[in-house]
Amino acid sequence: MAKIIGLPKLSPTMEEGTIVSWSKKEGEEVEIDELLAEVETDKATMEFRSFDKGVLLKILAPEGETLAAEVPVAIIGKAGEDISDLLKEVEAGATVATAGGAQAEPTASEVAAPEAAAIAAPAQPATAPAPTAEPPSDGGRILSSPLVRRLAREQGIDLRQVRGTGPHGRIIKSDLESFSAPAAAAAVAPAAGVPGTVVGRPAPIIEKASSMRRTIARRLTQSKLEAPHHYLTIDLDVEPLAAARKTMNAALEAEGKKVSFNDLIIKAAAVALRRRPKVNASWMDTEIHYHQVVDISVAVAIEDGLVTPVVRDADRKGVAEISEEMKDLAARARDRRLKPEEMTGGTFSISNLGMYGIEEFAAVVNPPEGAILAVGTIRQEPVIKDGEIVPGQRLRLTMSCDHRVVDGALGAEYLAVLKSIIEAPLNMLL
Repeated sequence: MAKIIGLPKLSPTMEEGTIVSWSKKEGEEVEIDELLAEVETDKATMEFRSFDKGVLLKILAPEGETLAAEVPVAIIGKAGEDISDLLKEVEAGATVATAGGAQAEPTASEVAAPEAAAIAAPAQPATAPAPTAEPPSDGGRILSSPLVRRLAREQGIDLRQVRGTGPHGRIIKSDLESFSAPAAAAAVAPAAGVPGTVVGRPAPIIEKASSMRRTIARRLTQSKLEAPHHYLTIDLDVEPLAAARKTMNAALEAEGKKVSFNDLIIKAAAVALRRRPKVNASWMDTEIHYHQVVDISVAVAIEDGLVTPVVRDADRKGVAEISEEMKDLAARARDRRLKPEEMTGGTFSISNLGMYGIEEFAAVVNPPEGAILAVGTIRQEPVIKDGEIVPGQRLRLTMSCDHRVVDGALGAEYLAVLKSIIEAPLNMLL
């Protein structure tokens, strides 16, 4: 018997996904666990595999379409099976308005991320060009997905004026983009009095925020609104760490391997967490969870945002092992091929902008973790040693703390331990 297949939730934080490509065509047979499509989520491009065996009778979501989780994307059944009733069911599920203009209440998927909507989609004027065709309808009802309805509200678009190109006149995401293009072109010379514009000056280029960028916006807004941040900065002598790295790399040269300063800082931060375990904690509603493992989330910049692959048990691994693991995780992060479990469940985060020449910065806590360490660049500058001015290497670290978990004294104790390790790397072995 034919059945409707919804877009699965491929990661714990996924609220919507974009169909990158279909691996099967309509009319082709599908086996259980066979690849159906590739889906871009908030964190990576992931495989959508079939839970059913049969024939792909209908593709309901074209490539490039962005949909909320569980929205119908395909119908699978037996060859030649009548699916007309299922198609009507799909259309009925997309109903949002009556002929009188009353709109249904938003579904849970539409209100799941208000912060992301507020940041990712700036307010748009409620005006729109006149419709180019009769509005898509079925007995006076407008056919569209929850995602399309949310996007239309954010952009001030009346769906009754949009021509749908999907099945039975269903409005899809690309229809909104096509509808908005003339309005964007007209904005090149905006009318006088429009806030934020200058008459005769080109309007900004408006680009839809990706699923990943919207998720980043939502999570970081949540963090800054809910977690009372405070910041602690410490300045370190990293000459001993540089010497230790040089010795390690000389030993690894025959194997064609190298360790970075970041690898050493991951290890040092993890060892320090073992020695001040109350920092290795998370705020969970009315409870503080003290973690029994040290899993370090490491921020990796990719083309469309930021992901945080996790180095598990970093305190128990050697620096060379951490280095090899980070190279693999970072490479797959940039290709958006990380698995959900490789990006979740961290207990403490590290963000390094030193390679960009940033001397000092404060990162936003990655909830529900209790703290994040921001690493600046290594500075070459004169220092005083044994009463003499000599060349030195200095590094600033800033820890952003959730005050509900890590107060000032505890954070200062942790940084003191971390300083003792970085300035005397053999202390990692104690």
